Amino acid sequence: MRRPGIATTALIAAAGRGERLGRSEYKAFVTLAGKPLVGYALETLRSCPEITGIVLVVAPPDVERARVSLIRSGSGSAERVVAGGADRMASVRAGLAELDAACDMVLVHDGARPFLAPELIGRCLSAAAQHAAVIAALPASDTIKEVAAGQEPCSCPTVAATLDRSRLWLVQTPQVFRSALLVEAHARALRDGVSATDDASLVERLGHPVHVVMGDPANIKITSPEDLAKAESIVRSRAHGGDREIVTRSGIGYDAHRFTEARPLILAGVRFEGELGLLGHSDADVVCHAICDALLGAAGAGDIGQHFPDTDPRYAGISSLSLLARTAAQLREQGWKISNVDTVVIAEAPRIASRIPEMRRALAQAMGIGESQVNVKGKTTEGMGFTGRREGIVAEAVCTVWSERAANQR
Repeated sequence: MRRPGIATTALIAAAGRGERLGRSEYKAFVTLAGKPLVGYALETLRSCPEITGIVLVVAPPDVERARVSLIRSGSGSAERVVAGGADRMASVRAGLAELDAACDMVLVHDGARPFLAPELIGRCLSAAAQHAAVIAALPASDTIKEVAAGQEPCSCPTVAATLDRSRLWLVQTPQVFRSALLVEAHARALRDGVSATDDASLVERLGHPVHVVMGDPANIKITSPEDLAKAESIVRSRAHGGDREIVTRSGIGYDAHRFTEARPLILAGVRFEGELGLLGHSDADVVCHAICDALLGAAGAGDIGQHFPDTDPRYAGISSLSLLARTAAQLREQGWKISNVDTVVIAEAPRIASRIPEMRRALAQAMGIGESQVNVKGKTTEGMGFTGRREGIVAEAVCTVWSERAANQR
């Protein structure tokens, strides 16, 4: 139950890069079982009635994407996205700047910890209501050695001391603080040029006691490819072990339009200057149309002609990126998530290789997914057929979508 009079905002730090995971995208949108990593913690926090607001901190390039695909409008708690900074401290400060004046407590959680349990949130919030500064942690179970200073881990360092593990705890998130206390701690650290790996360290600098709440062994942090593989196994095991499971479907799409001199050429939302355009009711973007058909097919929702008929004047000349965005939104409303899209453009001209990064970026933004989840290829027919005769352009697309559903709703 929500504690009367205590407004608590959850701040999710998810602006880090995913290089150690072997991924090119920022960590928030690294996919775990087909779903953005940060989405797991988001869903858990939404389920907690004690959380009255959520601030999601992501890398600057991911802000708009997060607003489109992660943030829920009209939910029970206020949700917003903010751009993070150069390091974790700067990102948390950016999130703190978004707190409402009425916020009493702030819960800071690492977006790379997907298996946050409501029970752990409850323990932390209960303790924070009494102590104002609380961290989740686990007692160390292994013997811990301190090595001599200045030695690299890979250089076979020398042991300097064996630490008393009875006094050592392995820190997790969430960490919960009275909001004014954490804001002051960050301001003081910034003024003093102090850096820290967690927020509790900054509160400790103020001389304020920080209390420990028993953490959760399942609350692992995803930092390596091995962690990600383990987490994938956990997610699928949980889904198949209960009354819900991960359902995956694929769809294919095809579209073709003939050339015309009456309009510009638009492919995947990108304008190709000096080229013949394509004839159609909308902007005749064959790439977007093929992808729309693939997505609708995967969801069992018909085709683009049923949803955006060429007899409807509302769609005359419309940007097909807009149609693609509407299609992706429709799938989200039905509970489907897009895992990946692969499309091929078949034409003798234009050659699209140099424009593929722009095309991928435009398509990904329209669908609210990462660029790494979108692939675009260009092919010719070696002069054969109507595309070989330069009469028009063809696009084909294949996509995969997934959803977590009750076993009897597959």
